Amino acid sequence: MTQILNKVNNCLNNLQSVGLFFARMLLAYGFYEPAINKFSDIQGISTWFASLGIPFPLLNAYAATYTEIFGVILLVLGLFTRYISFLLIMVLTVAIMTVHFANGFSVGNNGFEIPLYYISFLIILMGFGAGKISLDHIIKRKFYENTAS
Repeated sequence: MTQILNKVNNCLNNLQSVGLFFARMLLAYGFYEPAINKFSDIQGISTWFASLGIPFPLLNAYAATYTEIFGVILLVLGLFTRYISFLLIMVLTVAIMTVHFANGFSVGNNGFEIPLYYISFLIILMGFGAGKISLDHIIKRKFYENTAS
């Protein structure tokens, strides 16, 4: 019985990396379109940020845009996942506070439901890392191989 439970646990442990991979891909896909839209009209985003009362609107428009663009790339690669997750959480927190919170929870009213789900996924990535299907894992493995020799 113990042997069967060990095999089941090993299978479930392997699912962890698959789940983290799919979470990264889903988040990258979710950030892609907003990042491209911001990039294609950075002046418009800056004007919109100013209307929301965000300080230094042009600087923050660039910061949000490039955080999202690099976020998409790094999440897909599974590179610096914990760090980009933190930065993306900051972007989403500002979005919730300035845009979504006043609309309530429901996504149907442009509420904070979806950004909150994204933050939840990103917190998981910060805690667990990118998983075995990532450049983070490959680099970490190579580093430990080189330091062990």
